[in-house]
Amino acid sequence: MKYVIVIPDGCADEPLDELAGKTPLEAAKIPAMDRLASKGKVGLANNTPSHLPAGSEVANLCLLGYDPDQYFTGRAPLEAAAQGIELAPNDWAVRCNLVTIEDQVMKDFTADHITTEEASELLASAQKELLGGSDLESRFEFITGVSYRNLLVYRGTGPDEIFSADTRTSAPHDLTDLSIGDDFPRGPGSDLLVRLMNESAALFAQHPVNLARVAAGKRPATSLWLWGLGGAPALPSFKERFGIQGTMITAVDLLRGIAALVGWPRIEVDGATGYLDTDYAAKGKAAVKALEDHDLVCVHIEAPDEASHEGRHEAKVEALEQIDQHIVQPLEEALQSYGDHRILVTPDHPTPCTTKKHSHGSVPLLIAGTGIEADEQHHYSEVAAESSDWFYPKGWDMMDEFIKS
Repeated sequence: MKYVIVIPDGCADEPLDELAGKTPLEAAKIPAMDRLASKGKVGLANNTPSHLPAGSEVANLCLLGYDPDQYFTGRAPLEAAAQGIELAPNDWAVRCNLVTIEDQVMKDFTADHITTEEASELLASAQKELLGGSDLESRFEFITGVSYRNLLVYRGTGPDEIFSADTRTSAPHDLTDLSIGDDFPRGPGSDLLVRLMNESAALFAQHPVNLARVAAGKRPATSLWLWGLGGAPALPSFKERFGIQGTMITAVDLLRGIAALVGWPRIEVDGATGYLDTDYAAKGKAAVKALEDHDLVCVHIEAPDEASHEGRHEAKVEALEQIDQHIVQPLEEALQSYGDHRILVTPDHPTPCTTKKHSHGSVPLLIAGTGIEADEQHHYSEVAAESSDWFYPKGWDMMDEFIKS
């Protein structure tokens, strides 16, 4: 049996006046997904338990069959795994965004999609000027990731450390165009995180990287935003859980990290950016090729989520159409030559264009292929899913049916 999972990140949405009362998924021309819906089942899954963050970190663990109450420790440790960073029992990883804040409002959680090279320069300055020469220097390290997505790693020396499970932080992508006044870190260790964030603003104000960006008409990275911290996670491998081996195609460190922790190799695709300009066709071709050597291929596409964070419903519709044409359709065709097969299409969480942030709530999913009896749905959309009685209130239960039933 061959398996394919396609994750159009954050594609679940709400009806929009700009789309004549349709969601982006309803408005998009997605014949391949609709064809699969007519041959399979459409339903709902809740991957974002109400007591946990409504983000990709929790939702993708759920989607892949892992109960977050048992396995989730924080977002940053998952991204650390993507870079091969091993965390000891008393270590902590902290997500470090480079952001644009104006008049205490989060104007851009990506700092205008700052380049990795620019991020590296800013973080090197932060390491030297904010930590250098202090008693913290040997225990904290800023680590460059991709673009605005970076890390701060804390190396602990014993069980009595400065952070704990009670340390609270806020995701910057949930604060777009909102005041940040009430969203600074709180709880154990928060005073240090807040100090680093505040001091970075003074450090970056006249930094050569930002002066060059402003001169080029780009937004500057005005400060660090520290969030999503956690200790080392311990996940059983996907093969231990479900009996088959998979591989991951993504341009996002979070999914790379989850893949590493569940024992999946990663396939890096030239032109895959984790943004709206990603090379959809290249990802589709890589996924089709990967089926030759792997029983399960998972393709994650960040573009719909990025469009939502920017409030661009037209861009979200376009991203969904590109995913349908260049990823779902070729995979559907390729699977026919392998005999028994199944394909799952589902986002991780909703990201409404109106709010520009992740939200709790169920997402539409479709499963088609061998052994899946068709229901009465002929379209893949939120409306079709909501009319179904097929529902997983605990999203991590869904993978058992996809793989084992």
